[in-house]
Amino acid sequence: MLEIIYEDAHYVAINKPNGLLVHRTRIAEEKKEFALQMLRDQLGYRLYPSHRLDRGTSGVLLFAKSAEAVAPVVQAFEAREPDKTYFAIVRGYTPEADTIDNPIRPDKDHKHKEPQDAVTHYQRLATIELPIAVGRYQTSRYSLVKIKPETGRMHQIRKHFAHIRHYIIGDKRHGDWRHNKMFLEELDSPYLLLHAAELRFTHPFTGELVSMKAQVPQNTLRLCQKFEWTDVLTKQEALPQPLPELIA
Repeated sequence: MLEIIYEDAHYVAINKPNGLLVHRTRIAEEKKEFALQMLRDQLGYRLYPSHRLDRGTSGVLLFAKSAEAVAPVVQAFEAREPDKTYFAIVRGYTPEADTIDNPIRPDKDHKHKEPQDAVTHYQRLATIELPIAVGRYQTSRYSLVKIKPETGRMHQIRKHFAHIRHYIIGDKRHGDWRHNKMFLEELDSPYLLLHAAELRFTHPFTGELVSMKAQVPQNTLRLCQKFEWTDVLTKQEALPQPLPELIA
């Protein structure tokens, strides 16, 4: 059963787990479970996706309950109005804060399209150096970052952090396979460490500012406890209270 984190007469939002597609796609016909279908079956009525998250990304995923409700939200996303907050664990020590302003080239299925402008703001929250050799280095460094994408291009966050060579851990397409392999084998972490933590926008029907928050998944929480980052995420209101006792 999917975790519902917000619901009113017009919208419903879930905390999407890692690995779950939003809806059926041409390249994933073999998959049997999709967030849209699962939530529809869970609630018993038709739903309309309002935006998208990559399969590997966890966190806030919003659906509308009618065609009339989905239109203004889609328009708001196109106008860059919703405020989105993500957390990620990336390779290396990033700058304390920076903006990545680099156009996103369409994927191979849309080669005819021109690169689209794309802007991502981020802030480094914490760092760690592990005594584990990766590649030619005897230790490995990582950063916990808070990300505020200004635009919403496909795979934008993953591509932008690859562009600055601070690859998101667990990203099989745009990441660094050596660090992905280390997290899998040494830390038992097979997932993309990118989480959509909060979505805020003005409700089209009430005019109120709506905030939808999704707690980080258990795998990310376990890693943050191991890296002693829980105090940082608690200050960001990204962790459940009280914290569950997990084995490091």
